[in-house]
Amino acid sequence: MTSLRWIWLSIGLVYVAFFGWYTSFGGPLTEKEIDHYLKLFEQRGVAEEQAAMLEQFMRSDTGDDFVMLNNIDMYEKPLQVEGVEPDDSSEEVLDKYMEYMYPALFARASHPVFFGDVASIAMELLNTPGMDVWSQGALMRYRSRRDFFEITTNPAFSGSHDFKIAALRKTVAFPLDPWFQLGDPRLVLALFLGFLGTALSWLEAARRVSNRRGAA
Repeated sequence: MTSLRWIWLSIGLVYVAFFGWYTSFGGPLTEKEIDHYLKLFEQRGVAEEQAAMLEQFMRSDTGDDFVMLNNIDMYEKPLQVEGVEPDDSSEEVLDKYMEYMYPALFARASHPVFFGDVASIAMELLNTPGMDVWSQGALMRYRSRRDFFEITTNPAFSGSHDFKIAALRKTVAFPLDPWFQLGDPRLVLALFLGFLGTALSWLEAARRVSNRRGAA
């Protein structure tokens, strides 16, 4: 096999591996899976109203990825729950929560899309008293609802979630599906690998021309 073919074969395999990991192919949640997750939430003592909301979210599954839009307002001083030190800031306590979340997210091709601190109080409110002050905003991408529930039903999540409650004065989080972003990593990687393959192919072609001239 020629060097050029090896280059493009290697690039193709890298992209296929990433695309397969980053994309959900499992389809919508099955009835068996829904029953399984609902039983886990029931064992955890989730309120009936919240359980009904989670069930509706499961049954409307598209099988595709989605993002969770998060509005966050943190305490000036975190609540003193187990594991929180007296001199911890709310940011540090939230980091303790994310110590579980980040590995669990990245293992399932889920990650932040963007994150930022607020620049002002809310500039427009309609029938939402007391919702003008926020600390941060974020979008979190999940590969699928199946991945989302695998993360949130893990017993490790229950303990770390206490840190989130201790750090946040209030939060509003809701899923967006369908959604899109111009910077989809699958597109970005395809463009980068295409550029890399073209550059390596050009260098290989130049090397061959140079060798022929040297031999002549």
